[in-house]
Amino acid sequence: MSIFLHILMNNVLPMVIMIGLGIVIQRAFKLDIKTLSKLNFYLFSPAIMFDLLYKTDISASVIGKILFFFVLFMVTQYIIVEVVIRIRGYGPSMKSAMRNSVLFYNSANYGIPLNQLAFAGNEKTLAIQVLIMMVQSLVPNTYGIYNVNAHKADMRAIWRTILSMPIIYVIPIAFLLRGFEVTIPQPLATPLEYLSSAFIGTALITLGVQLGNMEWKIKRSLLIDVSLSGMLRLVAGPLLAWLIVWLMGYAMPIDRLTAAALIVSSAVPTSLSSVLLAVEFDNEAEFASQSVFVSTILSIITVTAVIFFLQLEIG
Repeated sequence: MSIFLHILMNNVLPMVIMIGLGIVIQRAFKLDIKTLSKLNFYLFSPAIMFDLLYKTDISASVIGKILFFFVLFMVTQYIIVEVVIRIRGYGPSMKSAMRNSVLFYNSANYGIPLNQLAFAGNEKTLAIQVLIMMVQSLVPNTYGIYNVNAHKADMRAIWRTILSMPIIYVIPIAFLLRGFEVTIPQPLATPLEYLSSAFIGTALITLGVQLGNMEWKIKRSLLIDVSLSGMLRLVAGPLLAWLIVWLMGYAMPIDRLTAAALIVSSAVPTSLSSVLLAVEFDNEAEFASQSVFVSTILSIITVTAVIFFLQLEIG
């Protein structure tokens, strides 16, 4: 129990305090969430992604394993959610809302700071989390749009969205510069370091601001569905990740640190992107917002438990 409390106090509570500050600031001053999101999306997130990929020595084989894990994880998650959807007999709108609440998880605002705390700033595990964040950020803007409103989806609009995402340019540039051992000039390197260092704090504050803007109550009519969403995201997610990593170990060698980073990356709560899609397309917005809120609150305990069990395994 002392180890569990230690992890809670040192790995999770610092994140909770930062998120709490964001909630308080939002309630007091009503900040512009869109501006904060744009700063994270177009400045801080690309900066930390570039910085880690440029500086961290992560091999092509490790990248391949991470992407292979992600595809297996997403496909298996989808199958499990489909089983639940069929058992519950949801209508079309609720089907898409439930899928999004489980498949889209907060790998950026929550996942990056969690990784930083859980692995004591290890550059390798942080780079792994950045790669997960990279592929996770593509899913809501492609599949997610079709999922909530397929009959209105415009392929040209989707491609415009994808091409506007900084990560698709940052990643190849970082790999090319590192591959050819190009030194970044100091006038560029210093601002890049400032922006990269600012990501974790602003990401957690932004998450707090987003939560502070939500309604903090659960309708009785949605209690079962929100609970199912939380269980699938916070409990089934890391268990499934552990199973996939264990099975992958038979086909390809995967070190324990990489395995642990992948499992931790799967344990984070539902992403706000599921709410943004629900609001934009008028698709079960209340369920989506409550799923994000509840999963974020419950993750304080479930994430602590995941790190606790991984500490026992990794030793």
